[in-house]
Amino acid sequence: MDATAEFEAQRPRLVALATRVLGDHAEAEDIVQQAWLRLHGTDTDIESLPAWLTTVTTRLCLDRLRARTPVPHDEIEPDETAPDVADEVTLADTVGVALQAVIDRLTPGERVAFVLHDSFGFEFTTIAAILDTTPAAARKLASRARAKVRQPQPEDPLADREVVDAFMSAAREGDFGTLLRLLAPDARITADAAAVGMGTPERIDGRREVAEFFNGSAHAALPVYIGERPGAAWFHRGDAKVAFDFTIEDGFVHGITFRADEPLLARVVRRPSSTG
Repeated sequence: MDATAEFEAQRPRLVALATRVLGDHAEAEDIVQQAWLRLHGTDTDIESLPAWLTTVTTRLCLDRLRARTPVPHDEIEPDETAPDVADEVTLADTVGVALQAVIDRLTPGERVAFVLHDSFGFEFTTIAAILDTTPAAARKLASRARAKVRQPQPEDPLADREVVDAFMSAAREGDFGTLLRLLAPDARITADAAAVGMGTPERIDGRREVAEFFNGSAHAALPVYIGERPGAAWFHRGDAKVAFDFTIEDGFVHGITFRADEPLLARVVRRPSSTG
C-alpha cells in the first residue's frame, strides 16, 4: 500500500482522535489535513506510517490547544523511534456533551493524556513520547485530569436539555452515529402500563438496539419539560399523549421511559428546542 492509500485508510481514525482532543470536528479535519501536508513534505524514513501519523496529529492538536494557531513544520516532526501505537488504539465511544464540557476545561497536557489513555487506550510510554515527557509525568497528567473530570461540576441547566434535543434531532434525521454516541452502553427503553397499552415497546435493552428503534423516527415529538426535567413528547390535537422521559448522566442517555399516565402528562409543558 502506498503512502497516499495508507493515509486515506488511517484518516477516519485520525479525525476521530483529533475530534476527541479538540472537541471540534471541523478543526480536527483541518489538523488531519495538516498531517497529510507534513507527510507529503517529509523526507524522513518512516518505519511505521500509522504511528507517525498518530504522533504528528496528536502534536498538532496539542499545539492547537496551546495556541489555536497553525504550528511551524519543525515543531511537529516526530522522532524516528516513535512507538508503533496503531495496534494499541481501540476507538472508544465519543464523550457525552456534559463530559466534553469538562474536558474543555483541562490544560492541554492533561487533556491529551486523558483522552489518549482513557478514551483510546494508549500506553503511557506512547503518550510520554508524544508529549515529550516521562511516562510517570504522563500518568500524573492523566490522573490529575481524571480527578477533575470526576469532580462535581456546577450544574448547567442546559446540559441535559442539549443532550435530549441532540438525541431527538439525530432520531428525526436518521443520524445513527450520533444516536450511538449519545447513548450509554447500558441504555434501555422502558414504558409504563399506559404507554404499553398505546403500542409502545415495553422494554428494549442495549445501545445499538435503542439507536435502531429511534433511528429515523420521532418526527412528531416536540421538546418539553416533564416537571423540571427536559424531555420530549408526542402530541395529538394539542395534548401530550406520550412523554419521552430521559435519564441522563455525564452527558449520556442511560434510559428513556415512555410515559402516558395522566398525572405525569399533566406536568408536561412545551419548551423551545436548544438545537434551534
